[in-house]
Amino acid sequence: MSLTVDIQCASVEPVPDEDDLRGWIAAALASRQTPGDTEISLRLVDAAEMAGLNQTYRGKTGATNVLSFPADLPPELELPLLGDIVICVPVVRSEAREQHKTLAAHWAHMAVHGTLHLLGYDHIDEDEANEMETLETAILAGLHFPCPYQANRTQENTPA
Repeated sequence: MSLTVDIQCASVEPVPDEDDLRGWIAAALASRQTPGDTEISLRLVDAAEMAGLNQTYRGKTGATNVLSFPADLPPELELPLLGDIVICVPVVRSEAREQHKTLAAHWAHMAVHGTLHLLGYDHIDEDEANEMETLETAILAGLHFPCPYQANRTQENTPA
């Protein structure tokens, strides 16, 4: 399998090393049943650009952490393009701080999460969410990162 990740940085804030980003994406791709050549575009953006994309494509106001846009090409084209991932740099930094996670762990989670969306995973209903979260947790454990949902589960189970 050959992996090409075109990384575009449109943020003034610090971002992870390109080799780390590619490694996190490759780890998520290793989970798929049929490996092959793959091309992904990864764009790292600031809040304004992400808010615009979130409004245009999801009808939601404000910036979100990650958006994925599967290429969804007809199979007869036989192109390796899987799709595009957009990650919002300031949102990732803020969420990591709020969730008491290392910045690297949260970046890895967003890269894996976005890649799994390109592979067709989703979290709209509870069964899909459980499947995706289980896979994310396993991939991140293989990268030596803790469960990305542990802090959220602890907060959800804490009485108000």
